[in-house]
Amino acid sequence: MFEDRGYKRTFFSAPQSVTSLIAAFLEPSLTVFVFLVVSAAFDEPIGRSDLTLCLLIFALTFPGRNRFWDRTLNTAVEVFTSWMSLLAILALCGYATRSLQLFNPQVLVWWAVATPLGQWLAFFSGRTVLRRLSSLPENRRKAVVVGAGALGVKVSRAFQARGDAGLLFLGYFDDRADDRVDSEATLSRLGNLKQVAPYVREQGVQEVYITLPLGSQPRIVELLEQVQGTTASVFFVPDVFGISIIQGRLQDMNGVPVVGLCETPFTGTNRLVKRISDLVLAVLIVMLISPLLIIIALGVRMTSPGPAIFRQRRNGLDGEEIIVYKFRSMRTQDDGAVVQQATKDDPRITPLGAFLRRTSLDELPQFINVLQGRMSIVGPRPHAVAHNEMYRQLIKAYMVRHKVKPGITGWAQIHGHRGETDTIEKMQARVEYDLEYLRNWSLGLDLQIIARTIKLVFFDRNAY
Repeated sequence: MFEDRGYKRTFFSAPQSVTSLIAAFLEPSLTVFVFLVVSAAFDEPIGRSDLTLCLLIFALTFPGRNRFWDRTLNTAVEVFTSWMSLLAILALCGYATRSLQLFNPQVLVWWAVATPLGQWLAFFSGRTVLRRLSSLPENRRKAVVVGAGALGVKVSRAFQARGDAGLLFLGYFDDRADDRVDSEATLSRLGNLKQVAPYVREQGVQEVYITLPLGSQPRIVELLEQVQGTTASVFFVPDVFGISIIQGRLQDMNGVPVVGLCETPFTGTNRLVKRISDLVLAVLIVMLISPLLIIIALGVRMTSPGPAIFRQRRNGLDGEEIIVYKFRSMRTQDDGAVVQQATKDDPRITPLGAFLRRTSLDELPQFINVLQGRMSIVGPRPHAVAHNEMYRQLIKAYMVRHKVKPGITGWAQIHGHRGETDTIEKMQARVEYDLEYLRNWSLGLDLQIIARTIKLVFFDRNAY
């Protein structure tokens, strides 16, 4: 991390849009507002416990996600899922601290029902207003794309897919003949590169997107000199679609601009939020499941010879070797240079072990790993060291998943990628989901994964 090395770090990414800023405060503010309104409706005075709950709610839901441009059904599902996850966390906190009796049950029930409805209505109403505003001609900015190749077409499609952009795409500029550009762009060509600046001035174009390859640097420099004589904003779109970008951002290192292509999402405040949430949840869960841990440990010892806890070497954060705990589910304990994955009807698995693996109860000791700081509750699942050495040579960007701590559950697991990975394709699919998690991490996403994991424990049959 640059902060640890004395480097000054500044972000030059595009300013947050107005809708994103509104959404960041809308969800947490509305959640608190509904609680206060319901309390007032039942003539409940606002005491210290209520204010504490409001602060906790705001902290857990801030910043809210921008759902103004999502589909109506998707918004409803995501709002409901996030809200159920938050309620589960609050219920665990209330149970562990014995504070549930401090609140009126009627207030809590009505608040639990009214909040997701209020959030959905707010996003639906906001989306309706924003669509009408963005469709007005005076609110749409004219844009052109320089470069009629595959990347230029990607950019023009992005204009259409992103409803909040408010852009009116006019066409492409390129020096190449029609047979050398993307077929989709030929009908929308406006001219060559020398005609860009005059066209921008005459048509009042506000945004110019340059998608030329870096090999065209002299042409790009000449084009920039010409376009900078206009009032249009200029954007350069690098062709990085062949690179697995994780948390890409532009930062300043003592005056030198540095483009980050692969970086952990857990830096600065994100790292603190992730660790605090892991500690709070792990402590609460261990307190709740401690009787179950004792029962399972006794069951493992009594049904088959060997220790109750199986310790295996795995790769953790930055590839560092760690020891991961599991309840022993097999008669053998493989942890050498070659580790055979468990398969369906594997004879090494004990009868009790089959049940533990199917319900994921064998993973419960890993909450101790979370408390130790070796693992996180949510993150890419750790693989045996032997498997890592094999897959890192076969799957592109495989080791990028080690930019974060491994997790007890993850984005890949709730999408069906549990159990045996007997083909390269299965492991590659798991890795792709892990990388997607790194790109899109948020505390809300972690809560969603935890909630969906609880459901899978009871209904999924893919693990063995």
